Amino acid sequence: MTDSETVKKTITFVQETLKDAEGGHDWFHTERVLKNARRIAKGENIDELIISLGALLHDIADAKFHDGNESLGPKIAKKFLSSLKLNQKVIDQVVNIIAHISFKNSFPTDNRPKFNSKELQIVQDADRLDAMGAIGIARAFNYGGFKNRELYNPDISPNPNLTKEAYKKSTAPTINHFYEKLLLLKDKMNTPTGKKLAEERHNYMRNYLDQFYSEWNGDS
Repeated sequence: MTDSETVKKTITFVQETLKDAEGGHDWFHTERVLKNARRIAKGENIDELIISLGALLHDIADAKFHDGNESLGPKIAKKFLSSLKLNQKVIDQVVNIIAHISFKNSFPTDNRPKFNSKELQIVQDADRLDAMGAIGIARAFNYGGFKNRELYNPDISPNPNLTKEAYKKSTAPTINHFYEKLLLLKDKMNTPTGKKLAEERHNYMRNYLDQFYSEWNGDS
C-alpha cells in the first residue's frame, strides 16, 4: 500500500469515527490540524507519513469525551494502523504522538514521550494553533456550551497554575480557559514556524478579550 493510499484509508476511518463528535473536536478540527502540520513541516527533515497519520488520528478518542481515559485513543489508533500492515516503527511513532500531544500532558509529570520526535513537535504545534485565534475562540465557547458552562463570572478567578488533575476536572467559565490554556500556548510552541503563526493568533485573542470586557462592562 502506498503512503497516499494509507492516508486516504485513514481519512475515511477518522471521518466515520468522528461523525457525531462535538463541533470543536470533529473531522473539520482534524482536517485543520493536518493542514497546519503540513504547513509547519515544509522544509523540515521529517517523515511525512508519520506527520499525516499523527495529525489525522490525534483526536480519534479524546479522553475528555471518554471518562478521562487517556489510553483509549492510542489503543484505537494502534489497532487501526496494525490492520493496515504498516511498519512497526511508524505505528509506534504515531501512537507516541497521540499519547503525548495533549496540552494536559505539558503539566509536570513523569509521563514523558518515548520518542520526543520532530514529528511529535510539529503535530503538537499544529493542534495548539487550532486552539488559538478566531477558531480557537469559537472552539472554546462551543465546548463551554456543550458542557453548559458560564461564559464569564467575575467572581471566579482563573488559575493559570493548575495541576493536571485540577485542569481535567475544571468546570470554570469559558473565559477562564483563555488564561488557563489558550494564552499559554504561544510560549509552548516547539518549532520556529509554529511560534511565528502563534504570535498572530495570540494577539487576536488578546484583542478579543479587551473587546469582551469592554462590552461586558458597558463601555462599548
